[in-house]
Amino acid sequence: MKQLTKAEEDIMLQLWELEQANVATIIEQLPLPKPAYNTVSTIVRILESKGFVGYKKQGRGHIYFPLLSKEEYSYQSLQKLKDGYFKGSFKSMVSFFLNKNDISIQELETILQEINKNKKL
Repeated sequence: MKQLTKAEEDIMLQLWELEQANVATIIEQLPLPKPAYNTVSTIVRILESKGFVGYKKQGRGHIYFPLLSKEEYSYQSLQKLKDGYFKGSFKSMVSFFLNKNDISIQELETILQEINKNKKL
């Protein structure tokens, strides 16, 4: 799977939230300073060529929509992170984040509850 650049990710985050939109609507959702229409249009076409975005014609324009869910992209990105930086060890990755971040007991208990809930499935 191809990785997204920061600019591409910003656009995908909007499309995941909106589910479908034209370029003007995507720009409306972006924070200030707003990028130029041509910039966003170019990024959307790059996302299309990478297989992240599809489109349908609407009048003279296009309505764009994600072809990959945010959850699928997140999962694939985490897998790549785990494999690339933690030698494929989920335990090493979690330990790293536990050691580098100030995680409260409550957050840790919530994580353990989620793990236990998923074990039962």
